[in-house]
Amino acid sequence: MRYSFLIETYETEILKVVSAWSMFLDEDLEVRPNPSDRRGRSLQEHMVHQCMSEDGWFKNMLGIEVGAPPLPKPETRMEFIRRYIEDAGKRLQALRQKDESWWEEEVGFFKIRRSRTWIMVRRIAHTSHHRGQQLALLRMLNREVYSNYGPTADTGGLPQHQAPVIYAYSNLAELLNGLPKAELPPPQSVPVTERP
Repeated sequence: MRYSFLIETYETEILKVVSAWSMFLDEDLEVRPNPSDRRGRSLQEHMVHQCMSEDGWFKNMLGIEVGAPPLPKPETRMEFIRRYIEDAGKRLQALRQKDESWWEEEVGFFKIRRSRTWIMVRRIAHTSHHRGQQLALLRMLNREVYSNYGPTADTGGLPQHQAPVIYAYSNLAELLNGLPKAELPPPQSVPVTERP
């Protein structure tokens, strides 16, 4: 199917979202980038936004309903992870059933009309944008940052230094079963910059 790459990308995004959440500690839920500025979302507010926004986009724009409340009870970090994995898994299964004509059909995107392929690309970009904010918050908290799309300072630096890509978890089952995150190498002394 011509649009299977969108389904495959969404599947990898599910693991990336919950892996980012797994890098935080429970006590980080209410931390903001600047404690005196309420405009910067806390981790909990990011998780609420991810769950509510993705539920709304899929339900209202893509016509995919998972039949579950988008937010967990209680709103703990691990319950957000479980709720998101379950709901996103149902969305993934529904996407796998769609044919090319479904993907190409134009539907409502807020006040305009766009193809479902266009909407899905925007959904993935939206998720990635907010995950970047969360990874910046991790760095502000002096937490380890695993790979997201490539190596990080914590996985060994840059590709030019032959730094590896190390994901916190290689699959959702590892995370859900409470297995430890992947081991990170010792800190590198090489600056994390492309400049010579």
